[in-house]
Amino acid sequence: MSSSPSPFGQNEWLVEEMYRKFREDPSSVDPSWHEFLVDYNPEPTTDSSASENGQQTRTAAPKAPPEPAPAPAPKTPDSKTPDSKSQAPKQDSKPQESKPQAKAKPAESKSSTKPADAKSEKSGKSGTNGAAKPAAQPADDSDQNQVLRGAAAAVAKNMSASLDVPTATSVRAIPAKLMIDNRVVINNHLKRTRGGKISFTHLIGYAIVAAVKKFPNMNRHFAEVDGKPNAVTPAHTNLGLAIDLQGKDGNRQLVVAAIKKADTMRFGQFIAAYEDIVRRARDGKLTAEDFSGVTISLTNPGTIGTVHSVPRLMRGQGAIIGVGAMEYPAEFQGASEERIADLGIGKLITLTSTYDHRIIQGAESGDFLRTVHQLLLSDDFFDEIFRELGIPYEPVRWRTDNPDSIEDKNARVIELIAAYRNRGHLMADIDPLRLDSNRFRSHPDLDVLTHGLTLWDLDREFKVNGFAGAERKKLRDVLAVLRDAYCRHIGVEYTHILEPEQQQWLQERIEGKHEKPTVAQQKYILSRLNAAEAFETFLQTKYVGQKRFSLEGAETVIPAMDAVIDQCAEHALDEVVIGMPHRGRLNVLANIVGKPYSQIFSEFEGNLNPSQAHGSGDVKYHLGSSGTYLQMFGDNDITVSLTANPSHLEAVDPVMEGLVRAKQDLLDKGDTEDGYTVVPLMLHGDAAFAGQGVVAETLNLALLRGYRTGGTIHLIVNNQIGFTTSPAAAKSSEYCTDVAKMIGAPIFHVNGDDPEAAVWVSRLAVDFRQKFKKDVVIDLLCYRRRGHNEGDDPSMTQPSMYDVIDTKRGVRKSYTEALIGRGDISMKEAEDALRDYQGQLEQVFNEVRELEKHEIEPSESVEADQQIPAKLATAVDKSLLARIGDAHLAVPEGFTVHPRVKPVLEKRREMAYEGKVDWAFAELLALGTMISEGKLVRLSGQDTRRGTFTQRHSVVIDRKTGKEFTPLQLLATDSDGNPTGGKFLVYDSPLSEFAAVGFEYGYSVGNPDAMVLWEAQFGDFINGAQSIIDEFISSGEAKWGQLSDVVLLLPHGHEGQGPDHTSGRIERFLQLWAEGSMTIALPSTPANYFHLLRRHSLDGIQRPLIVFTPKSMLRNKAAVSDIRDFTEQKFRSVLEEPTYTDGDGDRNKVTRILLTSGKIYYELVARKNKESRDDVAIVRIEQLAPLPKRRLAETLDKYPNVEEKFWVQEEPANQGAWPTFGLTLPEMLPDHFTGIKRISRRAMSAPSSGSSKVHAVEQQEILDEAFAP
Repeated sequence: MSSSPSPFGQNEWLVEEMYRKFREDPSSVDPSWHEFLVDYNPEPTTDSSASENGQQTRTAAPKAPPEPAPAPAPKTPDSKTPDSKSQAPKQDSKPQESKPQAKAKPAESKSSTKPADAKSEKSGKSGTNGAAKPAAQPADDSDQNQVLRGAAAAVAKNMSASLDVPTATSVRAIPAKLMIDNRVVINNHLKRTRGGKISFTHLIGYAIVAAVKKFPNMNRHFAEVDGKPNAVTPAHTNLGLAIDLQGKDGNRQLVVAAIKKADTMRFGQFIAAYEDIVRRARDGKLTAEDFSGVTISLTNPGTIGTVHSVPRLMRGQGAIIGVGAMEYPAEFQGASEERIADLGIGKLITLTSTYDHRIIQGAESGDFLRTVHQLLLSDDFFDEIFRELGIPYEPVRWRTDNPDSIEDKNARVIELIAAYRNRGHLMADIDPLRLDSNRFRSHPDLDVLTHGLTLWDLDREFKVNGFAGAERKKLRDVLAVLRDAYCRHIGVEYTHILEPEQQQWLQERIEGKHEKPTVAQQKYILSRLNAAEAFETFLQTKYVGQKRFSLEGAETVIPAMDAVIDQCAEHALDEVVIGMPHRGRLNVLANIVGKPYSQIFSEFEGNLNPSQAHGSGDVKYHLGSSGTYLQMFGDNDITVSLTANPSHLEAVDPVMEGLVRAKQDLLDKGDTEDGYTVVPLMLHGDAAFAGQGVVAETLNLALLRGYRTGGTIHLIVNNQIGFTTSPAAAKSSEYCTDVAKMIGAPIFHVNGDDPEAAVWVSRLAVDFRQKFKKDVVIDLLCYRRRGHNEGDDPSMTQPSMYDVIDTKRGVRKSYTEALIGRGDISMKEAEDALRDYQGQLEQVFNEVRELEKHEIEPSESVEADQQIPAKLATAVDKSLLARIGDAHLAVPEGFTVHPRVKPVLEKRREMAYEGKVDWAFAELLALGTMISEGKLVRLSGQDTRRGTFTQRHSVVIDRKTGKEFTPLQLLATDSDGNPTGGKFLVYDSPLSEFAAVGFEYGYSVGNPDAMVLWEAQFGDFINGAQSIIDEFISSGEAKWGQLSDVVLLLPHGHEGQGPDHTSGRIERFLQLWAEGSMTIALPSTPANYFHLLRRHSLDGIQRPLIVFTPKSMLRNKAAVSDIRDFTEQKFRSVLEEPTYTDGDGDRNKVTRILLTSGKIYYELVARKNKESRDDVAIVRIEQLAPLPKRRLAETLDKYPNVEEKFWVQEEPANQGAWPTFGLTLPEMLPDHFTGIKRISRRAMSAPSSGSSKVHAVEQQEILDEAFAP
């Protein structure tokens, strides 16, 4: 039989107490103890002195109390103290019974003269023979004895028993400064994130467990087995924690509970087990299992100020480690903080190792403490702890003090502040996935060691020159401000901004104290997260497999957008216009714009809105909407609208900017503090923001006079993936936002798992925008819980990422837990809020399911939705033309007109009175008449103010001063000086097509009454805006019911300038044309161009106009118009030669008709006149689409003897109008065009030859064929 100690060690008293209570009333003991106590066998005392040959014998309790005896003599070293089972029970308790033995009678206390009788036991009073007598009162100066009972008696017994263990103690003082500083870092992080904190004992305990792995003998204990001494090595380290408990009666009790298998735990697991033990100890929930098997103990008398203690070692353990108080050395405890910091004095903590000398030697104990010492000062130890706790920063490092002067260090502190402002974002904890655990946990520029500073400088004061509102600060406080400002869940980039005022404004707010949201605000944020998540979960459940491009993983977008809009309302702005891609769009429609759930669900069910019955329509995640936002914590409201968008990522960016600028121009509040009251809020994806060139083009518009909108709030939904492409393959820059630095926009990188940070940044972004009228970028790092769409499996290409995502809790849940953990809300409140929102969705869903299903039919054309009004007059009075001519010479006094421009202005006045109006002046006449009629005219493009071909001169520049004079602006008032309401806005655009055309399209949508024109430098360059043409201009009405009457002016014509200065690609526009989607024209006279523009302005139809304008024809003396053509005519979609309309020609002689369009008409006429070919008539189709079928048929019917018809064009056979006309003319007018033939260049892959000589030969061949006999 082995001489093994009790498995409960010094906790045995507690087990006995539990057993007593259990016998009296099982319900008074926690149920977790019941199973153990039912089988518990309280053994009587085992007296080691009675053992023989290692076999211990049991002795029964005495049958009668012994006579009074003197105090026992001191025990010899060989004697052993009886354990708690031989101790006398409390007088008011029942005798304890040993099951295999006869009932034991209560032992008499040696401080009592006689044992209490049965009655006295029951009554709790002392007496003899049942007669109760008053107890004798001791004299005031006599000693008083108190019987130790229960726990106190058990502790006394155990302490006596501990004398059997031969112990020795090692002592070591350890610097505590590194622990202190790293604990501050850790606990600050925990406080900001999930809550909780770590203690010094956590760190020391973990270090002890780690040291035991190196010195496993410290975990052994002594035991006699078969009479032989043994060193028992447990399989694991069970670290016993000495926990001081205060009872209801005020008495203190000490229990030792074990962290089982502590050697197998990482730090996070160790802390969880530690806190679990302590919590259950405080709550009285510890079980018998918790008290058994302790192998090494940790006690911390330092909590009550004890510097150094030698605790008793109980049987069954090899060592107990004592932790003393953390104090400065005694000789410095009277020194000031400043003196201590200057001298580099740190606090010390004393560890003692009291060990069983039978199995552990002093050197081993000393080495063990040295190892603990080394661990608590080592880089690796704290690196592991920081990694385990998910702290994304480097720990404070143990280094010797740097003796440099305070002056030198002052400069280094200033450098450190500047470094954090520049590069602090590199250490910010912004990735919720933590995919790269080592991502910039440190940066050389941000390491105090790089700057010659150490932990000993933390408590020294330095001059900081006004940093955080102070002139002097401790380095510790400086670092706290810097890390809070730049390295938490928000990383800020702003030092690239060139304006000091803007930098200073941001610094003050970023480095200032951030007010924590109120509980009401936190609950509101949670409600937004509830709505975002519940909406996605609902759709995923109800519409399995349907594409919706969910916001899951990025739900923080909703409270962030909500905060932007709310702050805009706080500033009393007029409207927020949202442009965004398809991801999360349905969620935004529902939870931001306020689109009814019933309408969204109906779209999932396939029920079309009757108002959208015409046209092709579009998928539900491309549609726009509008609503009104009401402040939750204020009295203001604001209009919110979401623009429609295609799947072409970022294509909507310039469109939205143009739409916003149009709304601002309508409000006409100017470029002032009160201006720009319509705010663009633009959402992006990370891959698209870095990858799509239109982003840079649109950003470039931000500060330009003709395009600025007073600042756009850019919110990047950074899910760290582009379909299947990783960021490493998607961008060369550090961040996807780096392109925004080109305009000096501040950039905020925000952890998407911190909705409070996102809300704070969103509000700050609006404030910055309002203050400086500049763009702001918010990079919200999050993730995409599902694939690119709901049917995709992203783990095929990003397995590691999706291993993390699959096990990650959503932001709603993590934020809810944080609020509950901080005590801001209860679990019930959180669950009720979510359940309420889900109930709303379920109700609407059921209502939609009950709606009548409509039979799906083919879509109808939108062409008939807008009809051209009959007899629309576009002619103007001659006096108005004269007034426009006069305006060109009404230059301000002292204005010096350029000598080459002055003749142009004089010629225009002459043309206004006498005729022979050229193309450029006809255009200005059209615009001028619109302005005089109260129309806002906006003309922009590359080199547009002067004109690519030096033809327009819409703005005249003073030759000496550079001042500007815009003649047409004079038409904004009538002849009496009264405002007409008209405006002329003319701008040179940046060298951009995609963004510039998109902007003008958006402007035309935002202001339907404006005349908006964009001119290409050459028509060839319009292909740079092909996405805008395909996705918006040609199909916006059919897809979204979005109307635009933007005008594109595309210089076009074959003149030998090469393939890239020849063609506006007529064929592409004709291919796109359908359903009356736009008007495509190639006018050949100035007057017809004039009437075309005026018709477009006056007809009330909102459809784009594409005009292929001339180049060489601008100076063709034959291409002019008389005054009466402006005052008496209208736009004519089909034109005959003047010789026939004037009555000079004989149509009966015509046997060949040449149909054509544009510049080549003049070459054909010149050839015809040269050869006197009256058998040939030339008919111009001025409007290519919609094709004027009736007018064309009427014109052709005037020539009764025609035998052959040709379509003549300069363009190659596969380009120009022929690819369309060759098919559609015979179909539309079979009686007129069956057998029509083509005359053109051969089919070519490029628009023209690169040689002007080859061009001339080809052009001649076209003319030769047209007039061949």
